[in-house]
Formats: sequence, C-alpha cells, structure tokens
Amino acid sequence: MSDVHPDEEPGPVVPAWASLPTMPWSRPVPDPRPKPDAAVSPTVTRPDGQPTPRPEMRPRPGLPPPPGRPVPEYRPGPSPTAYPQPPPHDPRPRHAGPPPPGAPMSAPRRGTTYGSPPGTPSRMRVPGPPVSTPPPPVFAPPPVSAPPPVSAPPVSAPPVWGPPVSGPPVSGPPVSSPPSVPAGADGQAPPVPAQAGPDGDDATAADPPASPAEAPAPPAADAEQVLAEYRWQFDPDTLREVVEGAAVDDLTEVHRLLTAKLDAIVDNGPRARLLSLRAVVSRILGDLDQALADGKRAVAHAEATGELRRIAIAQARLAHVLQWRGEYVEADRLFTLANSTELPDRLRAAIHQHTGKCAYDQGRFIEACNHFEKALELRGEEDPDLIAQTELALDAVFRRVAEADWGPYPRSRDEILQVRKPLTATLDQHTRRWGFTDDLGVFRIPPRFTDVQPFRDGVAWVQRPGTRNWELIDDGGELLIDQTSGYLGVSDFSDGAAWVSRNGATGWIAIDKANTVLIATGFDDVRPFRRGLAPVRRGGRWGAVDISGRLIVPLRYDGFVTALHDGRYIDGFSDEGLAVVALGHYKGLVDRNGRLIVPPIHPALVIHPVAFLFADQARRWGALDRRGRPLLKAEFASRTDVTDELDRLLSDAHPVL
Repeated sequence: MSDVHPDEEPGPVVPAWASLPTMPWSRPVPDPRPKPDAAVSPTVTRPDGQPTPRPEMRPRPGLPPPPGRPVPEYRPGPSPTAYPQPPPHDPRPRHAGPPPPGAPMSAPRRGTTYGSPPGTPSRMRVPGPPVSTPPPPVFAPPPVSAPPPVSAPPVSAPPVWGPPVSGPPVSGPPVSSPPSVPAGADGQAPPVPAQAGPDGDDATAADPPASPAEAPAPPAADAEQVLAEYRWQFDPDTLREVVEGAAVDDLTEVHRLLTAKLDAIVDNGPRARLLSLRAVVSRILGDLDQALADGKRAVAHAEATGELRRIAIAQARLAHVLQWRGEYVEADRLFTLANSTELPDRLRAAIHQHTGKCAYDQGRFIEACNHFEKALELRGEEDPDLIAQTELALDAVFRRVAEADWGPYPRSRDEILQVRKPLTATLDQHTRRWGFTDDLGVFRIPPRFTDVQPFRDGVAWVQRPGTRNWELIDDGGELLIDQTSGYLGVSDFSDGAAWVSRNGATGWIAIDKANTVLIATGFDDVRPFRRGLAPVRRGGRWGAVDISGRLIVPLRYDGFVTALHDGRYIDGFSDEGLAVVALGHYKGLVDRNGRLIVPPIHPALVIHPVAFLFADQARRWGALDRRGRPLLKAEFASRTDVTDELDRLLSDAHPVL
C-alpha cells in the first residue's frame, strides 16, 4: 500500500482513496522453483527471420489460466466469463517479445494468479543503466504511456488523541432562513478526476490528457508503483510472502529507489509513507532490524500529521514487522489500534486479514478465523482475491488444528490493548449507598456515596452524604479533588481534562486531575474533549476549542453533532478529525484546523470513509468527495443506495501491509 498523493477521495471512475496499493498474489505449486527458461516464451522462426511465438496450449477445464491471460475485473452484475479466450481469427501473437525500455515493471508469478493484468511480464523490471533500444517486435502493439504520479505534501498538524465518546445529538436553535447557496454547490458541476497512487492518496488531474501526437515519453518506473503491481506469492504453511531468485535483486533495487526518493522528502506525510514502504521491503528481504527502525520512524511521522488513515497504515506495517520478529504482544496492540471503524472497508479488511495471520502464528486459530471471517464480511463479495487468500489461510488453519487443537480462546479488544476494565458503580441494597465493584461483584470502593458517575480516564466523580458538591477519586478510592472546590456541575474526564461549573449550569471551565485550571474562560455549554478538541457554546453559538483554550472553530454554529456512516452520532470531532456543524436546519463540515470543507447548505450530511453523503430538500441522497466537491448527484432514494454506488465506482485494490 503506498500513499503517493495526499488527497484520498473517489473520482467518477477510479476514486482517489481507492488507489491503496494492491497486493495481488499467487498460490505456489508443489515445486516452487522456476525452470531455467521459465521467463522465455517458446518461439519458432518465420521465413523472414523474425521470431514468431508458438501457439499456446489451451488450459484444461477447471485449471487456472496461464500467466498473461487476462482475468476479468469483478463488478456487481452478470458474471463475466472466467478467463476470456482471444478470438480465433486474431493474428496477433500472445507473446510479443521483450518489453520496450521504460515499460512498467511487474513481478514473478507462479501458479494461479488473481487479478493480473493482460500481458503481465513474468518478472518485475527495475530501472538499470541505459542500453541501446532493440528493434520493436513485428506484431507488438505500441506501448501506452502513463502520466507520472503527482505528489503534494499534506498539511502537517500535531497529533491529538483520546478515546471515542458517543452521545446523543445536540440540537441548537434554528435560524429563520437557510444560508445562501454558493455557485456550483447544486451538485451539477462534474467532479475533477483524480489519479490514484498505490497507498490511498491521489492528485487531481487538472490538465486534459495530451493528444497522441504530443504524448510524453514513458516515465521511468516508480518504486511505489512497482510495489502496487507486484505479484506476491504466499507460502501455504507460513502464509508469508515468498521472494526468491531474481526477485530478491528486484526488491533490493526497489529498496534503493525508495531510499533515493526518501532523501528528497521532508514533509511528515510523504516521509511516513516512504519509510513504511521501505519497512515492507526490508521485512520481506529479511532485514528485520532495518524494517523495525523504518517502521517506528514512519509511525512517528504519521502521528505528526494527525491523519487517521496515515497513522493506521503506518501502525499496521510496523505491526507486521513485529509479527515477523515474534513480538506478538506489541504487534497485536498495533493491529488493533489501527483498525478504526472510520477507515474504508478495503483497508479494514486488509488489517483484519493480517491480524488473523498474526493470531495464526501464535496458534490462536479461533481468533484467526474470526478475523478472516470479518475480512470477508467487509469485502468478500466484491473482492475475489480476498476470498482466494482467505481460502489459503483457512486451509493452513485446518491443517494446524488437525495436528494440535484450536488454541486459546479469543481475546477481547481491551485484553489485547491491555486496558484494565474499570470498576462498576453499584448500589448497595442494605445501606442504599453507592460504591464500586470489580468483575466478581466484590466492593473495591465501599458503598458510602449518595451519587456517583462512572469511571472515565481512571477517575470518577462522587457525592458524599450532606453535600451537593462533587469530589474526584481514583480507582483505588483515593481523594484527588475534595468538596471544597465547590463544583456543582462536572463532566467526564477525557484526554486528561474535564469541564466543571460552580453553579451547575453555566460558567464551565476546564481542569486537570490535580484541579489545575486549563481553560478559565466560562462557557454556557460544553461537550467532552475528543482527540484534543471540545465543542463549546457561548451566546447561543457553538464552536470548538483545544485543550489550551484556543478557539479552533469560531462560535458561529447552531449545532455541533457528527453523524457517521455506521449510524453513530458523536459530540464533536471524529477520529479522522472531522465534525458536522449545523446552521439552522442545514449541515456543513469542518476539520480539526477549523477549515470549512463543506458549507452548511445541506439538510443532512453524513461522514463516509471515502466521501461525504448529503441529502437535498426532497430527501434524495448524493455524495461529495473529500474536498467537498460534487461526486454523485442527489438522485438516490437512500444512503444505502449512495454507498452501493460508491462501492461500484471503486476499483478493486488491496492494501499492501
């Protein structure tokens, strides 16, 4: 998976985010070593002295097609022919000879290959010293040149963290009339197509394609595109990538190209991408120390951008390195952290599949099967490659289970993340007082409080008999803030901060667990901090502040509730750093930097992993891309119909983790 370009949204045919680098694969045959002449097509000599390929043998029924035979791309609808044959009258040979200089590189394949493009060479080609150009083959079609990838630095921002907090929607007073609609926001303007990179980023194609007469020369192969097109092979027992022979030299050259590209990059986003890709190559080549160093640096750069998708990709690649090193505790933790529900289903399915392989390495076969099943649930019907890889993995699981057993029982997310389950607030029926019990129902903090709030962030607010003031205790029952502080209104701690009020209604300020005031400005209403930001209201208008009290989103909105595609509503910002704001009855969208991405002109707005879904006045649904530009017109009866159409437009691509 490479993230060559910063913006990740679908275009009209190939959406921008969906350019996550593909991980095609092949099932090795019993004898995995290629024959000495495996890369050479058999030929005969014509009377004019030119080589002519010999006719190909047709495959027997039920067997996979030979390398180079086109495989239809999966699309919902009528099933295409599994392996289309060329028309009998087609005089063009199936093997046109060696590729011209500068042709795109591909990787070696053995056995059944899924999703390979027509005419894929038998092994990857990497740039080398210039040589004289050989005469073109007699029947070879002219090479098709592709524009070079365009890259742009992402906006860097300090990372912000916090546990997800869900709550009921917040309503605000409506305004008398809807805001004016800016020109071009009626959904009629066509979206600008995007050129996809192999890791989920893209660049907008602002200029029209050049005519054939002025088409540029084929660009030199790019290391990231090479990885995106590489035909991976997996060992049927270890489920790990297999690289042998000349492919080792090819990947070594890719490593060199990535290093050269990395030396010229200073921005956090591209550096995170290139470092994590180099960690992938180093891991497969067996240099696990170098892979570990690159993976850790990639995560640090990704966290500096604050972008959820970059962080998740870097975490998953580092987790894969740790898995190969046998450091399973940290690998499981990173895989679990990376798999956010706000990520695209394709990326989540890939993370689940690799998490399952990590569980397989540990002999946790029930847990492994659960992850494989979740991957299929997310992407199975739309992803034949995923189905085939899962079949390979399940075959390996059943062989291992037949030799031993199913292994330990599956762990929960909290167990993997080593999060201690908080004590539970419990009312003692004899004393009619509240205390806190453990998993066995034993009181760990005696029942001596008239009212309590649940433990959050390791602390809980409690009230003692005879007072309405709140006190703060830790999970050992130790008093952190006593009743003399005079707090009649309190909110849960999150990100180490909580809102408190001395009159219980207004004048909300933020404090830490030591009762140090972090934000002294009093607000009329507030919501908990989430990823370092919190919605606040003053004078009837909502905005957002960071933990230092700096106003990030101006106080100008009537509501600050974010709707997600999975049906959840959250107060404030999503894990991705986006929030839905309301102005009267109309919704818009802002990011963590306060930038207005979508103006408040839509009756409904929902955040989808690859787009923004909106409804018009007639409650018809459409979609905007991740820059807020029209993507799908508002002509769908429901959100589900729009989501289905987005899936149809997305090309089949699989993250390389």
